[in-house]
Amino acid sequence: MSPPNIIEMASLLKMYVDYRLKEQSPLKLILISAGAAYSIAQLQNFLTDPELSVTERTKRYIFSWIRIIPLVKKKVEEERLKAKNMMEEDMNKCTKSLSVYYQLPSNGRSVEEISKEASEYLELGDCDWKAGGLSGCVYNVDPEVTTLVTQVYGMSAWTNPLHPEVFPGIRKMEAEIVQMAIDMFNGGNDACGTMTSGGSESLLLAVKAYRDYARNVKGIRNPEILMPASGHAAFDKASQLYRMRLVRVPVDPKTHKADIKAMEKAINKNTCMLLASAPGFPHGVIDPVEEIAALGRKYGIPVHVDACLGGFVIAFMEEAGYRLPPFDFRVEGVTSISADTHKYGYAPKGSSIILYSHPKYRQQQFFVATEWPGGIYASPTLAGSRPGGLIAACWASMMYYGRNGYVEATKKITETHRYIEKGLRQIKGIRVMGHPEACCVAVDSIEFNIYRVSDAMAKKGWSLSPLQFPSSIHLTVTYLHTREGVAQRFIEDMRSTVEEIMKSPKAEAEGAAVIYGMAQSIPDRSMVTDIASVFLDSIYNLKSDVVSNGNAK
Repeated sequence: MSPPNIIEMASLLKMYVDYRLKEQSPLKLILISAGAAYSIAQLQNFLTDPELSVTERTKRYIFSWIRIIPLVKKKVEEERLKAKNMMEEDMNKCTKSLSVYYQLPSNGRSVEEISKEASEYLELGDCDWKAGGLSGCVYNVDPEVTTLVTQVYGMSAWTNPLHPEVFPGIRKMEAEIVQMAIDMFNGGNDACGTMTSGGSESLLLAVKAYRDYARNVKGIRNPEILMPASGHAAFDKASQLYRMRLVRVPVDPKTHKADIKAMEKAINKNTCMLLASAPGFPHGVIDPVEEIAALGRKYGIPVHVDACLGGFVIAFMEEAGYRLPPFDFRVEGVTSISADTHKYGYAPKGSSIILYSHPKYRQQQFFVATEWPGGIYASPTLAGSRPGGLIAACWASMMYYGRNGYVEATKKITETHRYIEKGLRQIKGIRVMGHPEACCVAVDSIEFNIYRVSDAMAKKGWSLSPLQFPSSIHLTVTYLHTREGVAQRFIEDMRSTVEEIMKSPKAEAEGAAVIYGMAQSIPDRSMVTDIASVFLDSIYNLKSDVVSNGNAK
């Protein structure tokens, strides 16, 4: 006897369902139908959430149920409270001896009083950030430039580029900054761009432009971002804000550069942009831009080069005598580039640039509201009003250095970067990750917990950046590290630190080394999110031992 075919099986199933339904009351049928419809809708939402993969959603769902178990919930809350108290105490340790303002002063303060108190505030903390002990963060403290940008900012403090007809000089400055950057990155006649408030906004705007281009021009309903795992976290922020799926592909475990085969395999009909980092923040390596751009050309997908960190270094490395593989608009298929002026451009914090190869992409970045009773509202970036003072200060910095100034700075930074990389490779017990080409040098260890190094180096005045997946730390080389003796002192301190740790490589970690090590081992990433949120909360916490005095307490 041959097995029944699909049609026969479906008919038998239908007969069985009809028979069972005849036995049910109308109310019960309604409830069953409603329950089934709700379950199907929930399942559909679960399977089609644009932000996360099914695997990631399943993990989060399971852990969310585990965390409501009373014993687990109690333990998690205890640890959260412990972390909260520790972070708040640490955040307020150097300010507790000062009074705190919880409301406006009844009467305005004098200029002298405010200046004196502001100076006291700005002298708080025990980190000598001008001495070159930081990884990145502060990129230059040239006193002449500081005086210049402060003066120019003061001249333009009340300007707002939202009103170009009122402040035509600020409009001209921003347009000139964009044009100078286009020339730096070898843009063609159609290249264009805007200034932004920083690297994160530059990347958010690139994603918005390509999302809207995919929807409005290519008819893609659910655009997706495709990028190497080493790409900046601002793309995760874009994924959340825009409710887009972010697809991360692994990097080569030896070079830490994008895996082109994995990238091509992950491309689908919804992919709206590809990313290359130049260099990437974690390891200072430059992704193979030419190969990623070739994928963009092959599949008709825009390619963004994230040069936010080192754009104002790599743009001048060739003139400084250091060859790099092509990464800018000279590479066919590169459709946008981002670069931070407030890093190696030596402008004050709060400025970056996003450039496009053609206005058709920048147009999708713009925001226009045509139905608002307040009038037609249009803004080129995420913000409406913007500080014209920062545009003017950025313009002043670029005019001060000029091309030759940036080339000379790049020479010094790259020489120092290569010196530090060479010195670290000679220290037994640590490994330099990949072959860093610009800005950063990252190290890990198979002998001991690498975070013990950053803890020990902090006691010697060095603040190194912790990385994860895999556990590692890095130094972002800035102009401050090019000062005489700074790089040499760093290598000597690293060597003595590692030598001391190697005497007992399996010893228990302490301090931040425990926190970072634990954070990577927690499978429930929502718990890590909670702890990070506690840290962010603590930034806005105010505690004081000073007795209330008027409006301050």
